[in-house]
Parts: sequence; C-alpha cells; structure tokens
Amino acid sequence: MYVTIKILTSAIIIAIISEVARRFPVYGGILAALPLVSLLSILWLSVQGESPEALSRFASGVLYGLPATAIMLAVIYLSLKHSLPLILALTLGLTSWGITLIVQNSAIKLISSFT
Repeated sequence: MYVTIKILTSAIIIAIISEVARRFPVYGGILAALPLVSLLSILWLSVQGESPEALSRFASGVLYGLPATAIMLAVIYLSLKHSLPLILALTLGLTSWGITLIVQNSAIKLISSFT
C-alpha cells in the first residue's frame, strides 16, 4: 500500500512541477529546487517505522550529495546556455556529479587521515 501511495504522490508532484515549469520556467525551477524528494523520503521512512537515527543518517547522505548536485546543475545550465544539445548537457552534468563525489570522498578520506 505504501509503495502505491509513494508512487502516486511522487508522480503528482512531478506532474505539477513540470506543468508549472512549462508555463513559468523560473517558478518551475524554484519549485524543482525545493527539497521535496528529501522531505517526502524522510516522511515515508518515518511512516514505515525507521528510527530517528536512520532518518538522521539519510539526511546526512543528502547533505553529502548537495555539493555534487549543485555543480551538476551549474554544468547543465552553462552547457544549455552555450547551446549544447540536451543529451550532451545532461551527460556533462552527470559526469561532473560523479567526479565531484569522487573528489569529495577522496578529500574527506585525506583530511580524516590527518586527524
């Protein structure tokens, strides 16, 4: 039952945001930037009985991914602004996301080795 509710809720939110973005691109972008997926995930995990510690670890993971996500969106934005094809812009963005996560993880391990 939870899976069906989660799928329907997610689909409705995506449909609403994409419809707003079609009519008002800036407002659609602002709505898409809201942490709806993170908040819904925390809500669903809580409803399904996950502990506050598990929810905290999830939120920590979201925070860990924010820098890479910001860089990915910047690369996609700049690629499209320079008229690159969408598939190339997305590929460059996802590649930058992966590279950022690798560099970030390596930097954290390096810093941790000094403490």
